[in-house]
Amino acid sequence: MNSSHHRHRIVLGPPALALLVAVAGCSSTDGSASTAVPSADVKTVALCRNLDQVLPSKADGLDRRDPEPASALTAGWGNPAIILRCGVGRPAKMADPEADGVEVNGVGWLLEKQDDGAFRFTTTLRKAYVEVEIPEARTGNGVAPLVDLAPAVKKAIPEGIAD
Repeated sequence: MNSSHHRHRIVLGPPALALLVAVAGCSSTDGSASTAVPSADVKTVALCRNLDQVLPSKADGLDRRDPEPASALTAGWGNPAIILRCGVGRPAKMADPEADGVEVNGVGWLLEKQDDGAFRFTTTLRKAYVEVEIPEARTGNGVAPLVDLAPAVKKAIPEGIAD
C-alpha cells in the first residue's frame, strides 16, 4: 500500500446527506445481493425448503452468500452473486421449440441470455422450477455452477411436470 495515501474529508449538505441515507438504507452492509422471493404454492415451497437444505456451501468455487431478503426459496454464491430462486413460474420461453437447453449431470435446463449479459438457466421436467442466474462477470466458467448445483436439484426436486 502506498504510504503517501491522503485522507480527504467530505462535508455533505442536508440534501446530499438525505440522499446518502436513503441510498444506504436500500443496500445491505455486507455486500449481499438482493433478489425477489418467488411466490409459490405450499407443495412447491416444501420442495424448495428441501432443496435449500441440500444446496452446496460452494458453487463454482464461490462461498454461499444468500441474498436479501432471507428465504429458503433463494440462495446465492459469490459477489457478484450467482443467484438461485426456487419456485419461479414457468418461463414463457419453454413453449418455444427452438429454445436453447442444456443437460448437466441429469438435470435439464432452459438457457436464456439476458439483456445485461447474464445467463438464466431454469430447470425443465421437475416438480418445481428452479432458476439460476449467472451474472456476466461469472459467465466465463460456462455451466460450472450448474455442475455443483445439479446433485442437490436431483435429490430435492423430483422429475415430473410442475403444477
